[in-house]
Amino acid sequence: MAVAIGKERAAPFIYAAALILLWEAAVRIGDMPVYILPAPTAISASIVQYWPAIWQNALVTLWTTVAGFGLAVVFGLALGLLVGWSRSIYAGLYPLMVGFNSIPKVAVVPILVIWFGIGTVPAIITAFLIAFFPVVVNVATGLATIEPETEDVLRALGANKWDVMTKIGIPRAMPYFFGSLKVAITLAFVGSVVSETIAANAGLGHMMLAAQSQFNVPLVFAGLVALAVEGIVMYAVMAEIEKRTTGWARRGQNRQ
Repeated sequence: MAVAIGKERAAPFIYAAALILLWEAAVRIGDMPVYILPAPTAISASIVQYWPAIWQNALVTLWTTVAGFGLAVVFGLALGLLVGWSRSIYAGLYPLMVGFNSIPKVAVVPILVIWFGIGTVPAIITAFLIAFFPVVVNVATGLATIEPETEDVLRALGANKWDVMTKIGIPRAMPYFFGSLKVAITLAFVGSVVSETIAANAGLGHMMLAAQSQFNVPLVFAGLVALAVEGIVMYAVMAEIEKRTTGWARRGQNRQ
C-alpha cells in the first residue's frame, strides 16, 4: 500500500521530468531557433535572469486571481442557493446565466476598462466573471437533484421547505460546491491573464505581452511556467480543502 501511494505521488514528477528531457532533446536535435521554441535550459536561464520581474508580476496575477475567485465563491454560492431553492427560479435564471457565460470574457474587458480604467480592477472582475459560473451551476445542481422520494418522506414527517434545504439540500450540495472550486480557480487565472494582456500595467499577462513585443520568447515561456506553478499550487489547495471538508461523500471511493 505504502509503495503504491509513493509511486502515485512520484508519478507527476517522473512524467514532468520525462517531458522536459524529451522537449530538450527535440529542440537540440531539430536545431530550433530560440525565438521559435526555446529549450527548457533556455527557459530556466530566463527565469534566473528575470526572476525579480517574474516574481513581482506573479504576485500581482496571484492577487487579482485570488480576489476575483473569492468574489466568485461568495456570490456564486449565494446565487447557487437561490437558483437551487426553487424549480421555477432554476428554470427562469439558468438560461440567462448560460447566455451570459457564453459571452467571451475577452469581449467584456474593453467595457471594464472604460468603466474602471487600466489596472487590477478589470483583471479582478474578469477573473470573477469567468469563475462565477461553475460555482453557481454546481451548487444549484446539488440542490436541484434531491431525490423526490427523500423530499416526500421529509414533508410527510412535517418538514417544510427550509427544513428540506438545510437538512438535506445544502449538505448534499457541499461536495458539488467544493468540487467546483478546483475548476473555478483555474478559470480565474485564465480571466486574470486575459485581462492583463489587454489592459494592465502589471501581472504575468502584461509581462508576457511585453516580452512578446521584444521577441523574448524564453521570457514568454518563463511566464507560462510561473502561471502553471501558481495554477497547480492553487488547485492543490482547493483539492485539499475539498478532501478535508467533503471526504465523507467519497469514503466509498477510497476503499481498495
